Amino acid sequence: MSNAIPVEAAGPARTFPRIGVRATRKATIIAFFAWLFAVFDYIMFGTLLPEISVHFGWDPAMASLVSTLVSVGTAIFALGVGPVVDRIGRRKGMILTVSGTALASAATAATPGAAYLVGVRALGGLGLSEQAVNATYLNEIYAVTEDEKIKKRRGFIYSLVQGGWPLGVLLASAFVAVLLPLVGWRGCFLIAVFPALLIALMRRGLKESPQFELELRLRRLRKQGKAAEAAELARAYGVSNEQSAPLAAIFQGRALRNTIVLGVAWFTNWFGIQVFSVLGTTVLTQAKDLSFSNSLIMLIVVNAVGYLGYVTHGWIGDKLGRRNVIAFGWIVSGLFFALMLTVADGMVAVVTLYSLGMFFLVGPYAALLFYMGECYDTRCRATGTAFLNALSQPGAILAGALVTWLLASGSDWGASALVVGAVGTFLSGFVMFGARKAEVLDG
Repeated sequence: MSNAIPVEAAGPARTFPRIGVRATRKATIIAFFAWLFAVFDYIMFGTLLPEISVHFGWDPAMASLVSTLVSVGTAIFALGVGPVVDRIGRRKGMILTVSGTALASAATAATPGAAYLVGVRALGGLGLSEQAVNATYLNEIYAVTEDEKIKKRRGFIYSLVQGGWPLGVLLASAFVAVLLPLVGWRGCFLIAVFPALLIALMRRGLKESPQFELELRLRRLRKQGKAAEAAELARAYGVSNEQSAPLAAIFQGRALRNTIVLGVAWFTNWFGIQVFSVLGTTVLTQAKDLSFSNSLIMLIVVNAVGYLGYVTHGWIGDKLGRRNVIAFGWIVSGLFFALMLTVADGMVAVVTLYSLGMFFLVGPYAALLFYMGECYDTRCRATGTAFLNALSQPGAILAGALVTWLLASGSDWGASALVVGAVGTFLSGFVMFGARKAEVLDG
């Protein structure tokens, strides 16, 4: 079925072309693997940071500083993705993000030192933006799909895609555990290039979303001086005819409140993500005295549980509302991580509490990313989701800076992770209660 927008004039209540069942499921599967390998590269850096530190002779404070500077570069790249995707389209944007993942892995394999590493790992911002672009594209596709099973359970189905985060962490941990002794940390990054390149090639066969095709047509009409015709066409499809720049649009009208609240929530929650997910091996080896090999095995178990958290929160979000599910999940997560750091003694207790903390930390992102797509219309959806996604990196930067300062001041990793990671996660849940209920704005 063609996705082209009809040329002829029409009365009110025109509908977008439908996306077939096969095309919808193909887009969903490719989005899952693209996010999986983007996370794989992103987390592999944090997982291998202890080994990289040993190779270059860095102490814990220096390693934390490098991680923080990488987050600065990542934020710069991630912030630019949204406006680009709202300009060039979802399909081209998705090819760009997964290609950035491949390039980041390849360049990291050739790292000669700290300054170069900080520079090339900044490219990971393209890969990290994968989830924002996925949320934008799938939100639009699911709104017009002929697949009624997906349409009725769109939040749950998206949770399967967003579940690429814990599975990517799990895959990175298993990959490093098996191949690090054989090929070293450089070899691990080099091998990671190939699956990302394969996904980039597969994405060339995807179609653009009908909503963005309409947006392109409206832009062409305005550029040709046919503003009245553009306004009539927008009204016929029931979409916004506002002409403000996408970045300005997310700070206007109904979008403003959620941009601010969700931005603060992302910022504070990434204190927990940075400490317990990105730097998970460091926390376990330094705060709980586990060996590096045991920490890798534990992260595999923890993130398998985390995947169940994605599916659970996606399903409950469809039933009870996404906002409250996100808020309660993060509050509970902060409590479990605090217990893990303060009272857990022995492998079983650490694994249990860490797993529960990860279940409620990463699981709500399945609801969050789809919720974000529902907060914005087509002209600024990619910008809004990518902007909020990028605010994770200032959170990671501040978290890294605070951990570095605490370590340099004499605190141990256990106390630092508690103050920064557990408390940040707990507070982010309360922030979410200030968000406005989302709505499907087009489709």
